Amino acid sequence: MILVLMILSPITGAIVLGLWGHRKIAPLLNIAFSLLTFFLTLILGEEVSLHGPLVALDENLFADTFSSLFLVITGGVAATTSFFSLRYMTIEASHGRLTPERTRLYLALYQIFVLTMIVVLASNNLGLLWVALEGATLATVLLVGWTRTPAAIKASWKYFILCGVGIAQALFGTILLYFASEKTLGPGGTALLLTHLETVKSQLEPTVMSLAFVFFMVGYGTKVGLVPLHNWLPDAHAEGPTPISAVLSGLLLNVALYAILRVKSLADGAIHSSMPSNLLMGFGLASVLLASISMWKRQDIKRLFAYSSIEHMGLATLAFGIGGPLATFAGLLHMTTHSLVKSAIFFAVGHIVQTSGSQKIPSIREVALRTPGLARALLAGGFAITGLPPFALFASELLIITEAVKRIPFAVPFLLLALFVTFGVLIFRILEISEGGPSMTTKPLPPLPKLTFFPIWIHLGLALILGTVFPATLYSVYQKALLVLGGPHGG
Repeated sequence: MILVLMILSPITGAIVLGLWGHRKIAPLLNIAFSLLTFFLTLILGEEVSLHGPLVALDENLFADTFSSLFLVITGGVAATTSFFSLRYMTIEASHGRLTPERTRLYLALYQIFVLTMIVVLASNNLGLLWVALEGATLATVLLVGWTRTPAAIKASWKYFILCGVGIAQALFGTILLYFASEKTLGPGGTALLLTHLETVKSQLEPTVMSLAFVFFMVGYGTKVGLVPLHNWLPDAHAEGPTPISAVLSGLLLNVALYAILRVKSLADGAIHSSMPSNLLMGFGLASVLLASISMWKRQDIKRLFAYSSIEHMGLATLAFGIGGPLATFAGLLHMTTHSLVKSAIFFAVGHIVQTSGSQKIPSIREVALRTPGLARALLAGGFAITGLPPFALFASELLIITEAVKRIPFAVPFLLLALFVTFGVLIFRILEISEGGPSMTTKPLPPLPKLTFFPIWIHLGLALILGTVFPATLYSVYQKALLVLGGPHGG
């Protein structure tokens, strides 16, 4: 029943907040429901670790080590983002930009957004997985346009159109996969169940599966923000509320890549060629290169870190394309740590933008003088996201480069150049924001409540632990996830 309860939690939260989200206690209720969901994902993770995969609702829901890992990450980041939202919305209300109706809409949609991501990760049915990702698209469209400014409306429409086209490609891929599997599994719902498909993947028609994987890669790759399907992502981050930027970068991109990896496991077993891996490597490398170039002249702080998200998802995709135990382990570690660090950065950026009244970097300099706590948090996040030791992204990037030298040595110089450019741009911009001047005002602001920094330092602290003392329990989880992704060799 834990799978069902885990899904019922955000459903109940959405209903309650949809009815009473305009009341003063509503943001606290949002935190309570988010914490409950996180607690249930932890219980689920323990159950899977002790007793193996779980199924529910006539096999339509399913959790193994791979999915439970990202369910815990999703529940945890969603919970800390709900804490961040409390302070964020308080400031928005004090500036007169928040009405009770808009608060209710935001909180209800937030729970729906969390629900759709959890359903994707807990889905055993590829049709249900597609529906849940489409639901995430619709919820995000409304959240990106939540401020109702012309730029926000434009960004939400752009997101809707591009991701709508992408999700349509994924639907066609799902249909092709069904045609390939029904000959073996028979017509009906079992032909789309992952647990059944895994047992017969070597018997699936290779030509049909090759075509299906291309559509899945393009369709769900749009949601990941892979180049050249990435154009929606910088606009959505720049114009949407900062808490939504945190969960978009920290969670939704992971969830979409998770869907691709599930299908890749099937394609590898059916096609018996390197085509799926080559596609992932191509999309991943292109994303890293273009994102690093695009950061060069960014003057919007949220747009800058949006391109950073494209780069990091490109690195993770490249790792899974390279394959093998080390590269696959690096991809999982990279996804995990990026979720923690990038959401922490957006928490800091959100407070900086609110205290400065602008997202433009020239207008938000001298943060170290005005709000030194935020400057320290942003600098620590910058060190972590650029892959400096001892944070875990250093370990994952080092492993990816090491494996790339073995598999695609011709691409290593371009990869290193892109990482070097990204490092230089991000550190320069963060120092410019913290120490550069003059800004619009140099007057120190009142100290922020300590609770403001709680989600930031929790996330960065976990990224530090993963980079220094990798817990044995988590290492065991990663080993089991490698088996799910590609047998004993991890891909």
